Amino acid sequence: MTANTQIINQEIKQFEKLFKDAVKSDVPLLDRILKYIVKTKGKQLRPMFVLLSAKLCGQITDVSYRAASLVELLHTATLVHDDVVDEASHRRGVFSVYALWKNKASVLVGDYLLAKGLLLSLENKDFKILEILADAVKKMSEGELLQLEKSRLLNIKEEDYFKIIRNKTASLLASACSAGAYSASGDLDITEKLRLFGEYTGIAFQIKDDLFDYGTDDIGKPTGNDIKEKKLTLPLIYTLQQVSRNHRSELIYVLKNKNKKRKDIDFVIEQVKLNGGIQYAEMMMESYKKKAIDLLLEFPNSEVRTTLIEMVKFTTERKK
Repeated sequence: MTANTQIINQEIKQFEKLFKDAVKSDVPLLDRILKYIVKTKGKQLRPMFVLLSAKLCGQITDVSYRAASLVELLHTATLVHDDVVDEASHRRGVFSVYALWKNKASVLVGDYLLAKGLLLSLENKDFKILEILADAVKKMSEGELLQLEKSRLLNIKEEDYFKIIRNKTASLLASACSAGAYSASGDLDITEKLRLFGEYTGIAFQIKDDLFDYGTDDIGKPTGNDIKEKKLTLPLIYTLQQVSRNHRSELIYVLKNKNKKRKDIDFVIEQVKLNGGIQYAEMMMESYKKKAIDLLLEFPNSEVRTTLIEMVKFTTERKK
């Protein structure tokens, strides 16, 4: 993590304690899997956004900590389920829950984490926080299903792409920021402003992820994973809009039928680069980054605001 988040070091430790308590279970198999999940957890970006958003809008409260835990419980549940859907053997460089414990256990663990998150809010009567996060879960499901439907037909337009990533990726970060804001302020206008900030940051984050597939001098060798999975992301969508009908048909044919061989993947990547797909995606990413930072600049200057700006920049400047 390149952004300086030391101003919430103590709060993150407090959150981690609450999160560990939240995922304990008396069922031995479940407890073993949950301990593995906690041990292999990621950067915890979303809980950081909850706590920093709360601090930007007032004081971090018990509600803020519970909101951070709920966000991380929901995020973890979706990752466990995603690995089942994608049949992914690895997550964050280690074996996934799916690889070690297979389908049934993975689905049930995801369900358990979701239920624990809901109960954490309900038991403490954090109804508004629960409403914010439940809306995010609904949008994430809609985004996944829309992507599934569109990917089968390979007919994703730019507006479809933004609808998919707004729901699938950005909605959870948006809910993290709005939940943090509400937990500290109780102000619906401020909550909406932070929701938009999180949405813009989440969209920029996803476009950056999509750019990794194509690689640039600073990112390294293109992976081509999205092409192998027939995922139409912004660089390729833009390219398909720019080329002639015959050229478009050729690219679609490769994506549908020849998307596994390295030389065919490299052909698609080269066409994206030649037709300005990378530059266009980078331009859109920068525009969403600017929108997010402009919203933050409406708040008084502070260490918290500076840290959040650094975190937005990190999402678009990271190397992996």
